[in-house]
Amino acid sequence: MKSSRGRFLGAIDDEALQFSSSLGFDRRLFREDIEGSLAHVRMLSRQGILTVGEAAKIQRALRAIRKEIETGRLVLTPERVGKRRFAAEDVHMAIEHRLIEKVGPLGGKLHTARSRNDQVALDERLYLRRVIGEIGKAIRTLQRSLLTKAKTYRGVVMPGYTHLQRAQPVLLAHHLLAYMAMLDRDHGRFTDGLSRAAMSPLGAGALAGTSYPIDRVRVARQLGFAGIIENSIDAVSDRDALLEFLSACAIAMMHLSRLAEDLILWTTQEWRFATIGDAFTTGSSIMPQKKNPDMAELIRGKTGRVYGDLMALLTVMKGLPLAYNRDMQEDKEPLFDAAETLERSLRIMARMIPTVTFDRKRFEAELNSDFLLATELADYLGRKGMPFRNAHAVAGSIVRECIERGVSLGELPLKDYRRHTRLFAADLYALLAVRATILLKRSAGSTSPTEVAKAIRRWEKKL
Repeated sequence: MKSSRGRFLGAIDDEALQFSSSLGFDRRLFREDIEGSLAHVRMLSRQGILTVGEAAKIQRALRAIRKEIETGRLVLTPERVGKRRFAAEDVHMAIEHRLIEKVGPLGGKLHTARSRNDQVALDERLYLRRVIGEIGKAIRTLQRSLLTKAKTYRGVVMPGYTHLQRAQPVLLAHHLLAYMAMLDRDHGRFTDGLSRAAMSPLGAGALAGTSYPIDRVRVARQLGFAGIIENSIDAVSDRDALLEFLSACAIAMMHLSRLAEDLILWTTQEWRFATIGDAFTTGSSIMPQKKNPDMAELIRGKTGRVYGDLMALLTVMKGLPLAYNRDMQEDKEPLFDAAETLERSLRIMARMIPTVTFDRKRFEAELNSDFLLATELADYLGRKGMPFRNAHAVAGSIVRECIERGVSLGELPLKDYRRHTRLFAADLYALLAVRATILLKRSAGSTSPTEVAKAIRRWEKKL
């Protein structure tokens, strides 16, 4: 008997089938695939391409298939789907084959006026809509964890850093709220990207549209899209929405990695600023004293993985002629991997942050052991009329003198200050206290207690 592969006389090579099958990973799109099919069949019926009875029968079967998969009664693998192996090439064909098993040849009518090219593009956009919603919730959960921690430690002053060198005193809450702002931009990027992903490619066919009298706009609205992708070639060959999503994932992971790096540094014996709860740390297989920040390290490590997902899809797409090419099957694994990695990293970080404790005394000890208030000297002189660049040089000279004499800024006598400039007076020493310098900050968004309190109130309202 001849093969049922249409123009092909022989069966596909076994290893070629395994190599080309995407069912192992695209089966997670089964909900989106069935959702799109249900909308498509409703439209076919409304347009008179299918009868009402045919559409109803197909819809009942599709819902039953969805339940079979959700409950595990139908497992979408090549070994368990039907008798013809080609039916399991991808999730679309697996579901269609199961539909034909349920309703007979009528199931083959579901694919009328549709190609797998526009079908998969639709599924991916439906997937983006769902997963962006989940990631958005995870971002907000982490922000709430950070906000709670900022409120708990709102009065704690810590050394602020640039170049990993102590720079100026800042409130710990101010430092934590910087990550709130980063995460908020991440949330905005996903939301903004969703607005461009919310256009339906369904009805574009393989690339040229279809001769059937379909209603693309109506089915797009039924699926909750804002409209349709107008150009049928663009509709099936575009993966910009996925690339934008992966880019947002990479940036969000970068922010998580920076937060993880802070925690990793702060929990070392060299810093001793913070401690992570036991539930999110591990020991050593050989050194009993170790308490390793493994979850933070894994988040930092997985960031590179998500970067790779973005670069993988950019590389796949960079040389493809229009329209669809099978190379584009490689878009799904990076998409799924990045989405899952980011969401899990957000959840772990949100659960870990509440277990972190900060050592107030350790912060204070570090604040008094360096020249974090040198900038205040320059600002002091600037307020007295000295050009800032000159004041900067004077302050630097005073720091050098203190280092050479082994004294702090507060220990240097006024007469020695006045050798550098007569602008120094006794009121200088009131500024050489950490909390005084914090209170002096006036600019919007600064580390002053007033500004930090305003920021906390704004975040409370937003969240």
